[in-house]
Amino acid sequence: MTRIVRLTALLALVTLVPGARADAQDEGATRLTVTVGKSLVIDSPVDIRRVSVASSDLLEAVAVSPRELLINAKAPGDTTLMLWEQSGRRVRYDITVVQNGTRVEAVREQLKRELPDQDITVTPQGEVVFLRGTAKDLVSAERAAAIAGTLGKVINLLRVTVPPVEAQILLKVRFANVDRAASRELGANLLSTGALNTFGATTTGQFSPPQPKMQTGGIDFTVADALNIFLFRPDLNLGATIRALQNKRMLEMLAEPNVLAINGKPASFVAGGEFPFPTLQGGGAGLGAVTIQFREFGVRINFVPNVTPRGTIRLQVTPEVSSLDFANGLVFQGFNIPALNTRRVQTEVELESGQSFAIAGLLDNRTTDILSKVPGLGDIPLLGKIFQSHAITRNNSELLVLITPELVRPIPANKALPDIKMPVPFMEGQPAKPPRTPAISETGPVPVSPVQETVPVEQLTQKAKPQEQAAPVTGMPPVQFVPVPLNPASQGPGQAVPQAPAATAPAAQQGAGNTR
Repeated sequence: MTRIVRLTALLALVTLVPGARADAQDEGATRLTVTVGKSLVIDSPVDIRRVSVASSDLLEAVAVSPRELLINAKAPGDTTLMLWEQSGRRVRYDITVVQNGTRVEAVREQLKRELPDQDITVTPQGEVVFLRGTAKDLVSAERAAAIAGTLGKVINLLRVTVPPVEAQILLKVRFANVDRAASRELGANLLSTGALNTFGATTTGQFSPPQPKMQTGGIDFTVADALNIFLFRPDLNLGATIRALQNKRMLEMLAEPNVLAINGKPASFVAGGEFPFPTLQGGGAGLGAVTIQFREFGVRINFVPNVTPRGTIRLQVTPEVSSLDFANGLVFQGFNIPALNTRRVQTEVELESGQSFAIAGLLDNRTTDILSKVPGLGDIPLLGKIFQSHAITRNNSELLVLITPELVRPIPANKALPDIKMPVPFMEGQPAKPPRTPAISETGPVPVSPVQETVPVEQLTQKAKPQEQAAPVTGMPPVQFVPVPLNPASQGPGQAVPQAPAATAPAAQQGAGNTR
């Protein structure tokens, strides 16, 4: 039930606030204080003709009778109440609406419950709430601001304890790839240079037969394909080519990149190179210009680690292995442009430090069998084998990708560092150690404790945001490398020339440096 407090209007003259204007009919201001959610009754000795409230969002005035006025406090803040009496005299009340003490205590109780052992205080003042003290981390500071926000607009004056060093994750990736291929070819071609008064050849077309040319002194043969056996009987004017080949190939590739990253920050690794390829820009039908771009290939790994509250490591990982494929490339204006043979995995996994996942496995077996024969003759038992060509190709590839994240710390000082064993010794007389800055034993100790124990919450939040790229120095326009149309006769592929930007700039940029 709303409590009604009766207050007799004070008619004594008091000093006006600075800047206020008064006349003979304006009395001095009376200062009142009301709690949010409470009511107050103002009694007037004479009849009230009119009432005005400066801010209706803070205070509500209700006329109960000609000489009684009820005011209801709605929100914290400062406002003014003006009364016009029947005689024309004005009475002003400066009213301060304060926050409900019960709500403030409830907020303070919640802060103690949710953030124990942390020195955080709440001080409401009008429409705003001042939040002061020291929070142990940024999450606690944000939670305290959210709790205090129930009382009004929060002015966050908290300081945060300097956080410890972020966890660092070492990601070990193992690419293992084995590619095997085996082929077997068997075929024969028969040719005649005049046997039985017939000149010609019998072939399946799978293997090119030699081309005979009649010369004055004899017959010349042009061989366009690799052969095993070539037979020719001049007395019979009859020849034969037999191809029987076996081919085996094996490719083994093992790559183990290790990449280190801070918790929550992306990291990448590339071991390979870039190759140029032409691209049409500006349109088609011969109207565009052919420009040179570069594309990476090799062993690549991109990942973002995050240490979860459970103590596990969640990884967004994208390993990739690519190599140049000249067999599926193309020739453009005399340039041999290779294709890319790519194997890529993109996934998200979660595992503990030191555990491993096989995130990609591939077993690919392919067999290609090609049989070519001369119709009719190739179907004759036993003798038909001479008029057949047979080629069998078998391919087998195995791929395995293993990932192992591990929480690591820096190598302590004066400990042995990892090194690579060089199989060939270097030249004699070279320095054993590279030049470096003197150690701490010579320069003296440096402070290892933080300069200050706490920092403002705004400063810590600003450091957590990604840094923006610095703008170029005024008066030094950046150099842009633009592709140049491909012209083998005038220049080599992939050349680019620097081009400065236009002298004129948009009006918004020209006026950016003017200050009025």
